[in-house]
Amino acid sequence: MDYLIYAIIFFMGASVGSFLNVCASRIPAEESIVKPPSHCNDCGYVLAWYDLIPLFSWLFLRGKCRKCGAKLSSRYFFVELFTGLMFLLLFMEFGVSLKFAVYLIFTCFLIVIGLIDFDTQDIYDIHIIAPAVVQLVFIAYMFLKGENVMTYFYGALAGGGFISLIVILTHGMGWGDAELCALCGLVLGFKYTLLTIFIAIVLGGIVGVIVLLTRKKGRKDAIAFGPFIAMGAMAAMLWGQQLIDCYVRLIVR
Repeated sequence: MDYLIYAIIFFMGASVGSFLNVCASRIPAEESIVKPPSHCNDCGYVLAWYDLIPLFSWLFLRGKCRKCGAKLSSRYFFVELFTGLMFLLLFMEFGVSLKFAVYLIFTCFLIVIGLIDFDTQDIYDIHIIAPAVVQLVFIAYMFLKGENVMTYFYGALAGGGFISLIVILTHGMGWGDAELCALCGLVLGFKYTLLTIFIAIVLGGIVGVIVLLTRKKGRKDAIAFGPFIAMGAMAAMLWGQQLIDCYVRLIVR
């Protein structure tokens, strides 16, 4: 029975991932995320329902349009796969709970933010405000239950403040990155926000070195930092305490 539930959760996540792909491609182009229906950008062929089955349709079509044979980006497949895995991992970690619901919403926005920032190096205010409002409602609920909620505000201040200093002093990041880190702090709390930033810096540094060594970009070309913040936040959501404990053990040795 558990495996059936896991399969359903995974497939739901993959289906949501398909929609997130649409959002990430259409929002920067100022297109409706509802109309027109999903279609081939080369020939205009409107995809039938059997062309929209998450993961399986892309594999069955071998990443090509059924009508004209134009190549379909593998990103569609991998975003669906990744979103499905995130839904499953979050469910396995938190079960059916309010935190699970909040983290699902946060994850969806992180994926869209990361994809759009990767493509355009731009983070939209609405993608920060919407999950922040959801989290504030969650914080209010916890406060009414008598729980200490200050860690979330400390996290927002620390995350947004730290990146803001980098923006002001070095211009090495954008204000959208500061807003995203503030959002991460509001959702994850102080401790996991520091972990998020640490992971993002490490991942960004590794990718930056690889990009420079392979000469795909010049030294003056910018690399979007939003995707690394998003990955750091998702890692902190799932394995925050384990990662901190592992790091402490390495330092103590």
